[in-house]
Amino acid sequence: MLNQEFLIELQIYVKRHLDGVKIEEIHFSTNEMYAAEPLENIEIEAFIKNKLKPTFRELLFNFIDKKNVSDPLIYKKAGIDRKHFSKIRSIPNYIPKKNTIIALSLALELDKIEVSELLSSAGYTLSDSNLNDLVIKFFLEKNIYDIDLVNEALNHFNLNPLIK
Repeated sequence: MLNQEFLIELQIYVKRHLDGVKIEEIHFSTNEMYAAEPLENIEIEAFIKNKLKPTFRELLFNFIDKKNVSDPLIYKKAGIDRKHFSKIRSIPNYIPKKNTIIALSLALELDKIEVSELLSSAGYTLSDSNLNDLVIKFFLEKNIYDIDLVNEALNHFNLNPLIK
């Protein structure tokens, strides 16, 4: 159960981060522009080979192996059913919803950097301009991984729970 002091701290955190959001326009001068080389001159394969990071699926199961925990423990703790988890494990390019990845991250007790890495591997991020994301970031900064508490805090702000 979230106590009043904790909720006040959470509200201050959210307000501080939302009030600090400023959108800046980026202008490019013609000096900053460059002529692109024709595609055939770009060593795209080498670029991709050097830049390509693990897929979401690879990274998730690396974290599970690194934490030395069983799949059932993680998907149950995350509130995900076996069928959905099996889909994640067996379909190489399957990307679950952002909240599912956050729930898995909490179940694995990943730190902020690891959560960011896992979300990024699926094309997601946690934003300081999104109330839902700020609630998640608050819990990550406090190293609190209890999904029920996170859902209670999300509910406090009239937001949807991580897993329905």
